[in-house]
Amino acid sequence: MTYASIDDRNRIENEMPWAERDLPRTLYGLLSRTAAAFPDRPAVSYQLLSGPKDKAETLSWGALRDKVAQAANLFRSLGIGETDVVAYVLPNANETIHTLLGGAVAGIVNPINPLLEPEQIGAILRETGAKVVVTLKPFPKTDLAQKVSEACRHAPNVQTVLEVDLNRYLTPPKSWIVPLIRPKVAGQRHTDLKDFNKELAKQPKTLQFEDSGTDRVAAYFHTGGTTGMPKVAQHTYDGMIYNGWLGHELLFSEQDSIMCPLPLFHVFACHVILMAAIASGAHVVFPTPQGYRGEGVFDNFWKLCERWKTTFVITVPTAISAMMQRPVDADISAVKTAFSGSAPLPLELFKRFEKACGVTICEGYGLTEATCLVSVNPVDGMKKVGSIGVPFPYTDVKIVKKSGNGPEECGIDEIGEICVSNPGVYAGHTYTEADKNVDLYYWDTHLRTGDLGRKDSDGYLWITGRAKDLIIRGGHNIDPAEIEEALQAHPAVAFAGAIGQPDAHSGELPCAFVELVDGATVTEEELLEHCRIHVHERAAQPKHMTILTELPKTAVGKVFKPDLRKHAITRVYNGALEKAGVEARVVSVIDDKKRGLVAQLQANGASEAQVSDVLGAFTRPWEWAEAAKTAA
Repeated sequence: MTYASIDDRNRIENEMPWAERDLPRTLYGLLSRTAAAFPDRPAVSYQLLSGPKDKAETLSWGALRDKVAQAANLFRSLGIGETDVVAYVLPNANETIHTLLGGAVAGIVNPINPLLEPEQIGAILRETGAKVVVTLKPFPKTDLAQKVSEACRHAPNVQTVLEVDLNRYLTPPKSWIVPLIRPKVAGQRHTDLKDFNKELAKQPKTLQFEDSGTDRVAAYFHTGGTTGMPKVAQHTYDGMIYNGWLGHELLFSEQDSIMCPLPLFHVFACHVILMAAIASGAHVVFPTPQGYRGEGVFDNFWKLCERWKTTFVITVPTAISAMMQRPVDADISAVKTAFSGSAPLPLELFKRFEKACGVTICEGYGLTEATCLVSVNPVDGMKKVGSIGVPFPYTDVKIVKKSGNGPEECGIDEIGEICVSNPGVYAGHTYTEADKNVDLYYWDTHLRTGDLGRKDSDGYLWITGRAKDLIIRGGHNIDPAEIEEALQAHPAVAFAGAIGQPDAHSGELPCAFVELVDGATVTEEELLEHCRIHVHERAAQPKHMTILTELPKTAVGKVFKPDLRKHAITRVYNGALEKAGVEARVVSVIDDKKRGLVAQLQANGASEAQVSDVLGAFTRPWEWAEAAKTAA
């Protein structure tokens, strides 16, 4: 089907209401329909190592349906009902897919980022009340088993831990060596420890309980990056199937092969890609446990595409930048389109990619709170680089501003908050914590995303920043995107992040952090001078520049600004203390659930009064690190 314009979007939507679409109501129903249509076609492939000839495991749609039924039966045998939670803390593997789908069929599945610390994993397990956790068996070069063991100590509801052994994906002699060097991890007294694949093999390949046949909450996905306590969003079958239907309707068929090196704890991989494959019968390839972060993935990326006859590449801007620092050294003539999300794509990077690969990039937009998909640049139509495209069918996007009369829609090109209503928005119940849903919607239907944006005269959406990312300098709002775009135009800069650093006079002043292109050299002062020329609003010109070896990023490639803010708070507060001759120093900055970022100080002989005299002029709170430890 051609999808070239907002007219095509409207035509699809006007065919019939969403509720009248001929679609299964449950995930198992959708999977069963595709497995019946294409039982022997490839569904998913996985390889532990990144080489184009390394061992890989492929499951057909029929085999995947069997594995999902076995997993769902296993979870039911462990006491998981429709309202109980199966969590997994896993890198990418075929077992991760079995757990994701089987958990959502048996009960509610809760993917958890393996990069989180034990305290955060434990907090999510407590918030969701997870009864079963699936994770890695101890394996060389990863501490995941140890982290999950520690997290489960603080999650009393967890009754069973199922372990996945990645050694089965290796070939001799490596597979012989792993048992000899496998790290030891102490078990948990209050949990049963079982082998996932051994327990799976005991289960029948047909569902041993009645599929609900109705819509319900089937997944919990946490939001946030690698620090702080993430919130937990609820996803229904309807929202998951909606994401899958969009992929089938607009992009994929059973003839397509999708290269997806994104993590299977994130909605991009799970809902946008895997659900679209389930709806369409397309083949999805997941290379290495860590996807794009895996050893050798970027060096072998184009050869992997050649091996798997890839037609669609799923990527993010950080990955595109890394690809462009390597030659296209394989036959990629089968690749039709690259789909990019998670962060805005710089124009120059877009041009370099298309020139090097001859492949068009479509940028899209989604968010965990909306199950995911919201908009996309039409695959067959006009692509406005930097835009997030037009809303998908059955998605209503309003750009909203507050006024004395309540929320009002903005006019063309007027900036406001992006608010979304579609089948993926679980209005009134987005988060598991009820108080997090207060003031989260306009008109009780439209989710407030927290993203600032505008809608142009063609109906294309543009993100202009995050409401919470605005730099407020003495009451003057500064959009960090203006600074970041200016820096990304510099040939030495690969990525940039602009934030407001604390200032005793103005509250905040703009500062910037950059990551350089491999091999590039430039000084911080030269970059500041570049900004003085190219950031046209004088108030927005950054007052400080920091070059980092690598900017902190989330698992899907977004620059993680909370870490940049911590860096800036530490630098500014310590500079102020040093200038005042006070010996106290910031030793850490924590993300407190109620107070936000809090600087923790070591006294070094300084008094509270001395520190208060210096830091009292700043808006960010502080506390003694020793007191925080005592309280804990």
